[in-house]
Amino acid sequence: MVASEFFTLENGVKIPKLGLGTWRISNSSAAQAVRDAVKIGYRHIDTAQGYGNESGVGEGVRTCGVAREEIFVTSKLEAGIKSYDKAVQAIDGSLKDAGLDYLDLMLIHSPKPWPEFLNEDRYFSGNLEAWRAFENAFKAGKLRAIGVSNFEREDLDNILENCSVKPTVNQFLAHISNTPFELVDYCQGKGVLVEAYSPIAHGEMLDNPVIADVAKKYGASVPQLCIRYCLQLGMIPLPKTANPEHMRTNIEIDFSISDEDMAFLKTVPRIVYGEASKFPNYRNV
Repeated sequence: MVASEFFTLENGVKIPKLGLGTWRISNSSAAQAVRDAVKIGYRHIDTAQGYGNESGVGEGVRTCGVAREEIFVTSKLEAGIKSYDKAVQAIDGSLKDAGLDYLDLMLIHSPKPWPEFLNEDRYFSGNLEAWRAFENAFKAGKLRAIGVSNFEREDLDNILENCSVKPTVNQFLAHISNTPFELVDYCQGKGVLVEAYSPIAHGEMLDNPVIADVAKKYGASVPQLCIRYCLQLGMIPLPKTANPEHMRTNIEIDFSISDEDMAFLKTVPRIVYGEASKFPNYRNV
């Protein structure tokens, strides 16, 4: 089962190949969602300060009946925090809110504050300040691995050229019809693992007849095809759901997409998914 398979980060930490995303799962529902996911077989849970559900996720991890060291927990630094002192406080705040002694991975959620995501200022100095706090927390054992999210090439280079501990992960939007291949290749070439959030395109793929036809060839659902696509590109997909049945089918992907079909899926025209199309706006797709 793919949920029990691993990638190995550059620092030797093993990370499950598929994770449960928790964006828009309320704090009051998060603990049960985590318990359900772990029971089904998930061992990788993704949350963030900005999701407002770290305490619920932490409760789920603590009460799921599986040893803490068997669950990989990721959180993310609030996007607007761009100073060393505030980042230090926020890292400790995540640990306190989740009730955990350490996080397996923590990411800078965005190179820019959300209201300024499409502006030109890249906050290079602020990101280096936040990264310094990450490095110190990593060296102190509070974080087993550190990385970034929604970082484009120049944002990643800013960290790589000035760090003492390399980012191990870059998490960003990637799915059939909207895969920033240049960014994926660049990250992987630097030894940075890519995590793909919204692998089912904010749900818009469910109504795509072209993708449905390809999925039928494999006896698979559209979400299963979308998740397998990301895996075959060497990315970790993070489908988000609080529905146990969806959790179950999302990990039942023991099939391989043919080279021919992968080539086709890479060329599917970019879909439009409303308000979400504005973010993130990768310029190389």
